[in-house]
Amino acid sequence: MTKVGLTYHSKKQETRALSDFDLSVYEGEFLGIVGPSGAGKTTLLSLLDGILTPTNGEITLDGKKLNTQNIGYMLQRDQLFNWRTIKKNVTLGLELKGKVDKTSSEYADYLLEKYGLKEFSDRYPSELSGGMRQRVALIRTLVLKPRIILLDEPFSALDFQTRLSVGEDVRRIIKEEGVTAILVTHDISEAISLCDRVAVLTSRPAKVKSIHDTSLSGGTSLEKREDENFPSVFSLLWKELTYEDQR
Repeated sequence: MTKVGLTYHSKKQETRALSDFDLSVYEGEFLGIVGPSGAGKTTLLSLLDGILTPTNGEITLDGKKLNTQNIGYMLQRDQLFNWRTIKKNVTLGLELKGKVDKTSSEYADYLLEKYGLKEFSDRYPSELSGGMRQRVALIRTLVLKPRIILLDEPFSALDFQTRLSVGEDVRRIIKEEGVTAILVTHDISEAISLCDRVAVLTSRPAKVKSIHDTSLSGGTSLEKREDENFPSVFSLLWKELTYEDQR
């Protein structure tokens, strides 16, 4: 994203949501986005997904205008349909895009089996735990083979213990599939433990204030939380966000 701006217009006024927003994401990385409440984090994801169009600037992938066909979106809630089986929920996006065939169906089965859900293919969402439902939602996104997945507070509806476990599941699956991920979260600890880098946004109109590398020891997000440098990284991000909230 280069010099991206977004301004909302109404009859009485205009509101700048983003201004001169510059951000580069590396292929295969897991990038976290944190910022003050109302800074425009979800607005940013809507721009990347093509729901909104920037007022100025450009969003590119490999030097070309971003094609939203390359984007997958995972929302705050799993949005599974209770009257559809797990397999039918996973293939919903394929159906909507007219891409259901033998190859795509077999790929859906492959992902369900790889990530421990094949035996639940013919069951319904109400029969699954919250964590399993989130895995289904992720597989529904992955089956479309996106290059980038946008994650908008996907664990916020889960209790703390489940949130830690599911967060690690999602991180591991995304890494194994080699997909680039952008996570928006209000949880600083979550961003540090799950992400390779964390970008801090300013207050509205949002810009990138700073980007922090979260190179902590440990192969999992839970192990990263035990790194002796974890508290100092948390403190740094907390101070930056607290300053922005007080502006």
